[in-house]
Amino acid sequence: MWQYLVKRIISLIPLLLVVSFVVFMFIHIIPGDPARLLAGKEATVEEVEMARQSLGLDKPLYEQYFVYLKGLLSGDLGYSIKSGAPVSKLIGDRILPTLGLTFLSILWALIVGILLGIISAVFRNRWPDHLGMFTAVSGISLPNFWVGLVLIQLFSVQLGIFPTGGADGWKSYIMPSFALGAGIMAMIARFTRSSLVDSMKQDYIRMGRAKGLGSGSIVFGHALKNSLIPVVTVAGLQFGFLLGGSVVVETVFSFPGLGTLLIDSIQFRDYPVVQAEILLFAVQFILVNLLIDIVYSFLNPKIRYE
Repeated sequence: MWQYLVKRIISLIPLLLVVSFVVFMFIHIIPGDPARLLAGKEATVEEVEMARQSLGLDKPLYEQYFVYLKGLLSGDLGYSIKSGAPVSKLIGDRILPTLGLTFLSILWALIVGILLGIISAVFRNRWPDHLGMFTAVSGISLPNFWVGLVLIQLFSVQLGIFPTGGADGWKSYIMPSFALGAGIMAMIARFTRSSLVDSMKQDYIRMGRAKGLGSGSIVFGHALKNSLIPVVTVAGLQFGFLLGGSVVVETVFSFPGLGTLLIDSIQFRDYPVVQAEILLFAVQFILVNLLIDIVYSFLNPKIRYE
């Protein structure tokens, strides 16, 4: 197991290099001139050129990349064009609210989705199954920004239970996490139901019934554990998407996280911040995939990594 982990971590190095290069090139080919933004609209040609030199944009592209890569290895993400603050500080101030929102979203989505999937599988082709799958289809079909707007109108404007936005206290996380996790919950419910139905048809389940095991023991003690492998895959991948997908929900709720920082930076053409955030989203997605592989070995002892 440890040898497999070491090999996987080593194999991530070239992948991370490729990702950093793609992000670097993407930022450099999109329209806009960071030097002009830094110097100001009324700046002369000489002032723009001085700004370009201060940003290092006068150097060859390959040299700029190596400077950028050197900065990444030392933890230096550059400085914001808009505020002049270190990019690492801007991201550090926003990452905890986004992580809290993401963890809360995936937590309730896992709990509700798995329970909904178990109920639908146990009562297959009966009204609890139909109701559960209707809920799942609704969760997948409704856009999260629309869900967010409906929640604001209902629970903030009309009932006054939750604040309309911000991140002041635990109540501020309830509606954004629900809007962000609704689609994930629906997918987990469908995968849990499908996987559990397949597991209930296996020979070891029939053997357990022949030995006189109860339905609860069969479902929760045997079938569910094997059924969770595809669920973990979906939940892990969706967790990776949630950090990037929180952009829309955070904008709807004016939530002070990475999503709103990214939108503000794109609008201002703050390239160092945009570049750092895109790289962060890509890296966390890669690391989540590694974590999924580790969890596999605990859920299914038959999986062996050599």
